[in-house]
Amino acid sequence: MKRILLLSLPLALMVACSNPSNTPKTDTAPTDSAVAAASTPAAGIDASQLSANHWLLDNAVDASGKRVDGLFVRADKPVTLDFKEGRVSASNTCNRIGGGYTLEGDALTVGNLMSTNMACAEAGVMELDSLVSERLEGKLTVRSLDASTLVLATAKGDVLTFRAEPTAETRYGGEGERVFLEVDAQTKPCSHGVMKDATCLQVREVKYGENGLEQGERGAFENFYGNIEGYTHEPGIRNVLRLKRYQVKNPPADGSSLAYVLDMVVVSEKVK
Repeated sequence: MKRILLLSLPLALMVACSNPSNTPKTDTAPTDSAVAAASTPAAGIDASQLSANHWLLDNAVDASGKRVDGLFVRADKPVTLDFKEGRVSASNTCNRIGGGYTLEGDALTVGNLMSTNMACAEAGVMELDSLVSERLEGKLTVRSLDASTLVLATAKGDVLTFRAEPTAETRYGGEGERVFLEVDAQTKPCSHGVMKDATCLQVREVKYGENGLEQGERGAFENFYGNIEGYTHEPGIRNVLRLKRYQVKNPPADGSSLAYVLDMVVVSEKVK
């Protein structure tokens, strides 16, 4: 058994392994074409509405109305913004990008952005980081914000349109509990209720202390009935996952009262 990959770091640790964006700032006002492409400026920004959703990039045009194709090199994984506790993060780029932000009137101002330092071989993805950073950093105008859409205008006149996808906290009505599960490399046959002749993930809980060190012994692997949102199992790979566990209100008769959502893959190992 050989450890092959440490996949991710918490966003809060980005500063230790990253460089601030060198994107120059400008106070140039948006052009008339950019203003015409957007809706009436918001009288005020509801921070709770920002944090209640993941914001998936749907469209991006420059000041002349031309689509910014470089922002859409991952057609199946749109650039996504998340706002939480005064910080904004961008995902589905090559690296995780994040920084602090402030709100005033219809202005959303993003401070210096930091990112992890991974290399990506996928065509166009390395350039995606800089394209996103140079449009996010600095003063943005919120042209529209409601339950389904966020429209931002940059100082250079680009207009970015995002669609809302409710976060797990919004869908399940709470912050959830952080847990760690080890998922074994192979699934096993299992049967439970309507799940006849099915296969189940094999999981066991891993506990860590406040110092980050593992506590106690890991138990035996057990059948995991259901699914982990955001996680796709690859046979032959054993993972330790950091998850959020939520209570499901009024679950169906044959469903679980618990929902699991992937937060990050902590360790990944290939098992021979």
